Amino acid sequence: MSDTLVSLRNIKKSYGRKIALDDLSVDLFKGQIIGLFGPNGCGKTTLLKIMAGLIHDYNGSVLIDGSFPSPETKQIVAFLPDRIFLYDWMNAGQALSFFRDFYADFDYDKAKALLEKFSLSSKDKIKSMSKGMQEKLLLSLIMSRKAKLYLLDEPLAGVDPAAREAILDFILQNHSKDSIILMATHLINDLEQMFERVVFMGEGRVLVDDSVENIKSRGVSIEDAFKEVFRHDAW
Repeated sequence: MSDTLVSLRNIKKSYGRKIALDDLSVDLFKGQIIGLFGPNGCGKTTLLKIMAGLIHDYNGSVLIDGSFPSPETKQIVAFLPDRIFLYDWMNAGQALSFFRDFYADFDYDKAKALLEKFSLSSKDKIKSMSKGMQEKLLLSLIMSRKAKLYLLDEPLAGVDPAAREAILDFILQNHSKDSIILMATHLINDLEQMFERVVFMGEGRVLVDDSVENIKSRGVSIEDAFKEVFRHDAW
């Protein structure tokens, strides 16, 4: 399809004897916000890192906007890992300057406005921030890039419900029809309203890949569908 931005075919990745991804294939289409769900250790983070170009020793084919992972594809991919990746001596203002110098597509003014929206001061030191404050800062940085593919690994785990709602509103209002947001999260019930498509992973494989509309048409919530899948280990 012409709107395919990411195509993965027969991806296999192991860590020693541990299989992380087992012949996984999936396509991601422009304009979608996709929830990536699965138990710990099912391969979600490995999958995101492969798309981000951080893992190279795998078998299979990965195409990002028609190209194999490379320095060029990294320019259109914004990856938010599940842990802080900035120097702890930095303050928030220095983190913004770092991103402005490092990424040509970084919107400094948008990031600065987001800091204010989330009540973060440019003088706040990263090492003195709570986990929730750090996550707000990281989201402000990542979502202020004009990327085509946003990969978010557990981005809201430490954010309180009020701030979470504000962040979700921001993501929805700023999502481009030409970009994809793929979010790995355990907060199914809290976030299901923002997704139009969900992918359930188990033991390195895609178990379910369906639209939210189609799942809900069967009279079940996304969380109920998830529980059903992993109760029987198949669907």
